[in-house]
Amino acid sequence: MAAESVTDGTARLRALMADGCTREQAWELFDALPTVRVGEITTGRWRGDELDTGHPWKGVLVESGWYGKQFDDADSVQPLLFAAPDGAVFAVDPRRVPLFLARKVPASALRPVRRGLGVLRPVLSTRTPRARLRNLEFRGKTSAAMIYDHLPIIDVFRKVDDQTLLGVMDLRGLREPYFFVLHRER
Repeated sequence: MAAESVTDGTARLRALMADGCTREQAWELFDALPTVRVGEITTGRWRGDELDTGHPWKGVLVESGWYGKQFDDADSVQPLLFAAPDGAVFAVDPRRVPLFLARKVPASALRPVRRGLGVLRPVLSTRTPRARLRNLEFRGKTSAAMIYDHLPIIDVFRKVDDQTLLGVMDLRGLREPYFFVLHRER
């Protein structure tokens, strides 16, 4: 399938985010979007959101206070930014996040964790980059991917428009893909 225009991709993503979608619809959009190379990803902070495909992790990151990602350069990436109740955004070491609980705990049970992020910040936070960007072949196309340093996770990106990326988390052992969206902060 030929890469679709940026305008079409933006409209399709907006519709899928408004109504929710199936995993197949998310893959259809992902595969139709143009690739994005590492050098094309704008440095800085990107605000995260999820694309609801009915994934078991639905709401888990959002309810826990996930804010997004920080790209400083290809070798300096913070894969997990969280927002404390006071609005302070900080990088979290992914090794300190109990991802195995994501499938076992309802998203609503994470609200107290979100409220406690200010207290947990010294234990969770890091200043050291915990991931890097590389161009990687995935589903027949070479595009930018974020590779976590210490976990078996690769987030692969496609370009929706100049301000938006659609990502899919490739986590060893995760049977269904987790789709997310990044919006560049201005």
